[in-house]
Amino acid sequence: MRLSRTTRVALGTVTVVILAVVYLPLGVVFVNSFSTSRNLAWPPPGFTLEWWGRAFRSQGALEALATSVQVALASTAIALVLGTLISLALQRHSFFGREAVSLLVILPIALPGIVTGIALNNAFRTILDVRLGIMTIIVAHATFCIVTVFNNVLARLRRTGTNLEDASADLGAGVWTTFRLVTFPQLRSALFAGGLLAFALSFDEIIVTTFTTGSGVTTLPIWILDNLFRPNQAPIVSVIAVVLVAISIVPIYIAQRIGGAEQIQK
Repeated sequence: MRLSRTTRVALGTVTVVILAVVYLPLGVVFVNSFSTSRNLAWPPPGFTLEWWGRAFRSQGALEALATSVQVALASTAIALVLGTLISLALQRHSFFGREAVSLLVILPIALPGIVTGIALNNAFRTILDVRLGIMTIIVAHATFCIVTVFNNVLARLRRTGTNLEDASADLGAGVWTTFRLVTFPQLRSALFAGGLLAFALSFDEIIVTTFTTGSGVTTLPIWILDNLFRPNQAPIVSVIAVVLVAISIVPIYIAQRIGGAEQIQK
């Protein structure tokens, strides 16, 4: 389809405006992390590396970072196991209520985070009488991280079909042997991409975390929110925000590259 020059210019202008609205604020945060101003005055009166040094010496920030990594790794591991099992059950077997189960699996990521947070908070505190802490955060994050793994694995299973698995069974291989030697190698890159996306999703989640965290447990996004308006902490928060963006971008970029490479090969 050939577009007129006017249409191309209009689409290009709209694209530039949208990208500017999305990414210019991130650029401002990046510049403020080097600003000499303690209250993020704009434009920056000068530039310094002081805040970067103080941020990497901040005990609270480092502990929050370690907590976020721990929660993200644990919730991703749970999501990889459960998401894979659910996708295999829904794609490889037919049973009553399959579509309803598929909807229920995807629903947590579609619901507003505050609704999910309130529901989990009530479930943990009122129904289960569980003390809020790092384990409740992990379980809460796993509920929506499962969706990313589920979608990736389900899409891969639909593309690969069952021919190789049927051939393996015809040759006498058992269920676990077939999964280990045939199914898993086909799912490996999809699991890796889904795991990376799940990690990124868990690492920077704040709304559900706020409702499911206990006293003494602070993830990095919550630490940022708590310190944003404290005296002399704003530049340090900008540094941590830049690090958070970088950590979130890396797994998403890798997952996108994996998906792109597989499309080229096909």
